[in-house]
Amino acid sequence: MTKKEKYRHLTGIIAPVVTPWTKDERLDEEAFRKQVRFILDAGVHGISPAGSTGEGSMVRDEERNRMIQIIKEENHNNVPIVAGIIRHSTRDAVKAALEAKAAGADALMITPIQYLGGTDAEGNYRFYKAISDAAGLPIIIYNVVPQNEIKPEDAYHLLDIENVIGIKQSVGGIHAFMQMKTKCGEKGLMYAATDEMMFTTFQLGADGAIAAILGLFPALCVKLWNLNKEGKFEEALKLQEMIYPIWMNIIGSQFPRRLKAALECIGRGCGESLSPLNKASEEEFKQIKAAVQPYLEYEKSLK
Repeated sequence: MTKKEKYRHLTGIIAPVVTPWTKDERLDEEAFRKQVRFILDAGVHGISPAGSTGEGSMVRDEERNRMIQIIKEENHNNVPIVAGIIRHSTRDAVKAALEAKAAGADALMITPIQYLGGTDAEGNYRFYKAISDAAGLPIIIYNVVPQNEIKPEDAYHLLDIENVIGIKQSVGGIHAFMQMKTKCGEKGLMYAATDEMMFTTFQLGADGAIAAILGLFPALCVKLWNLNKEGKFEEALKLQEMIYPIWMNIIGSQFPRRLKAALECIGRGCGESLSPLNKASEEEFKQIKAAVQPYLEYEKSLK
């Protein structure tokens, strides 16, 4: 059995969830629970805390563990929980992976190390193999670090590791996704993360998606996934055309502070990002508020 066949349950719309903070910079459990409920009620196929969308590089292990526990309490459809891990050494990543497993994670989404340029291909292999051997959970490589980018030929080798099941391709847009899929698509699962071009990546054969836009518009992205499956391409393209300018006002440095501004603009606000990111500027907020209006009008038309 291939990895694509074995891990078919880890395909589809796996929506990241933001991490809300209290004013004294603690995990806001009540606000997090509300975000989780909203996402799960949209019919997603999986949910992912503590990735980039969830400020995972700043989330403490005990906070990730608590988020996993909260998701389990709300997870009435029993969709997979894919825990994000962004750590800067093998020992810290292994610790986080073991604790996430104990808390109830079904799979891991692990970012390559990035500090001072990351490591080389051999170092990346040792990193992922150590986590695989220790935790024994399915691992999705989150290919997002420009200074330690996992090239397709290196990803092909990493997929030899027992529990490494796929790649979330975030660097390089559509072209990089296609390069990765061409090289590795038969060996592992290919996850899209090109938020503004979700439908296009589905057309190109993505096995699933893990991207911030899924947590912002979960029901809409589930619909995009289903429209592609049903061959309703014209309707799907129109939805992508609506999403595109919204995302172009959210993307950029200091992520995810503008995403949290977008959540506020559509009525799901949950506060600022953790210091030193904090909140979007007044100008950014104004641009985002204008950008999301077509979505709000679309949502109103469905009622």
